[in-house]
Amino acid sequence: MVEVICDTSFLIHLATKRIKNIDRLDVEIGQITFVVPQVVKNELSELVKKPDKKQDVELTQEYIKNFKIVPISGTFADKGLLDYVLKNRIIVATMDKELKKQIKNNGSSVMSFSNNRIVLES
Repeated sequence: MVEVICDTSFLIHLATKRIKNIDRLDVEIGQITFVVPQVVKNELSELVKKPDKKQDVELTQEYIKNFKIVPISGTFADKGLLDYVLKNRIIVATMDKELKKQIKNNGSSVMSFSNNRIVLES
């Protein structure tokens, strides 16, 4: 089982959109489990205070309530994820183009969305 570390934007999309291949991920990509860094949980706690994001963030918080929490801390999620990737070659799930580029440049893989399907990019 491979752990995939999720950033905030990926989790919100995962929780609020209909993902076409979610039931076939183990066949298409392999056995994975999504994990949530503590810094992302903290970011969601701040985002829920914004009226325009409140509904999506609440849905996301409910969706991830049983996900494993990884002790990645900091004040900025992207920096915490990048630091973690440098030490541990791991898959990161993100929609952030700049973060994707940095992760790939460091030799790790990225999981993202394309046409509401989860895709793995190397």
